[in-house]
Amino acid sequence: MSNVVVVGMQWGDEGKGKVVDLLCPKFEAVARYQGGNNAGHTVKFGDQHFSLHLIPSGILHADMQCYLGNGMVVNPDAFFEETSNLEARGVEVEGRLWVSDRAQVLLPMHPEIDLAREAAAGNAKIGTTSRGIGPAYEHKVSRFGIRVADLDSEALMGRFEMLVPRVRAELEGLGVDPDALATPINATALTDYCREVAVRLAPYKTDVSLALNDLIGVGGSVLFEGAQGALLDIDHGSYPYVTSSNSSSGGAAIGTGVPPTAMDGVLGVLKAYGTRVGEGPFPAELDGTVLEYLRDRGREFGTTTGRPRRCGWLDTVVARYARRINGIRAIALTKLDVLDDLEEIKVCVGYNIDGERVDELPADLAKLGRVQPIYETFPGWQENTIGRLRFDDLPVNAQQYVRFIEEEVGAEISLVSTGPKREETIMMDDSLLESWTGGLVG
Repeated sequence: MSNVVVVGMQWGDEGKGKVVDLLCPKFEAVARYQGGNNAGHTVKFGDQHFSLHLIPSGILHADMQCYLGNGMVVNPDAFFEETSNLEARGVEVEGRLWVSDRAQVLLPMHPEIDLAREAAAGNAKIGTTSRGIGPAYEHKVSRFGIRVADLDSEALMGRFEMLVPRVRAELEGLGVDPDALATPINATALTDYCREVAVRLAPYKTDVSLALNDLIGVGGSVLFEGAQGALLDIDHGSYPYVTSSNSSSGGAAIGTGVPPTAMDGVLGVLKAYGTRVGEGPFPAELDGTVLEYLRDRGREFGTTTGRPRRCGWLDTVVARYARRINGIRAIALTKLDVLDDLEEIKVCVGYNIDGERVDELPADLAKLGRVQPIYETFPGWQENTIGRLRFDDLPVNAQQYVRFIEEEVGAEISLVSTGPKREETIMMDDSLLESWTGGLVG
């Protein structure tokens, strides 16, 4: 059995939650390696519908061990709300869900900083989820952060006495009274908050790196789950309109303490069209009736925020870039059925920038802002594909569309999603994904 990383190939919202949920029966554990409760994974099967934010999709499989890695920022309030909701719906959590003692703790002041910054930025805002993820990662990198292991440390008060003046000064400069917040920003209040969290989080705390490496050492298999998408990676995304962590596949090793040599494959999740939320470049973005069709048919509203997503055609410049930086050899193509009613479908295959054709994603944000997409146009199939389970049963035009993407991106399409439910999936014969999972998935 193999250890596989699942990563989004666009700006997030590609359908990773469904794909991870589908693959889980072939693995012993699933580990989330970055991000926080700014992510949203939707899983549907039968008449059940779950929205997850911090906890991996594997929690919905009774025999699956689930881990939140050291690369994450964990909001305790969101964590306990999510576990309570799962338990209320009959999902057993304790004894199956583990949080790295090296993970950063997202504190009540972090969302307040996020909100204040976005409000002050006006039209120059990033378009964050305002969950405090960025400020929490900033405190981590500046070495002022609080880890799960530090929640009951004797040195905690002293740590806050160094951090609090910096936070108060920034908030006051942004017009926010730090003493008027629900959890006042002072060392005593924050220390008390952490002490309470330490007690509640104790049953979940563990050394995730040790647990995962021990499992792999005895032949167990791990599925590594990323949040957001490769184009939101702090290093490789459309900077500065990115998240604050490494959402690309390289983050799986850093964010769990499992070495890269233990990773056997990377599965990229690619939506059959494009979406993104927040601000930033989106070369193949649409407006008008096709935008509204995709948003309505694809239910393109944020799982975490409810914000309407920007929609566009599939961009293979972006997909090829994601394939390269992540080492993707197999692709799960999602939401093909959303395109069912369109008379024609376009794919962005290159960019015209200042009269020159460009086939690679430029780092220069100004150049991305001047992109004129180069499209290839395909006839739609105008036939219902929802729930089809064999590739040969797809309309010919749909098959041609899938094969074109495979050739254009340069990686095998191993899975095609034909609906939001777990069971609405085509597994391609003799695929790399089958070889990684030891046979047909699901």
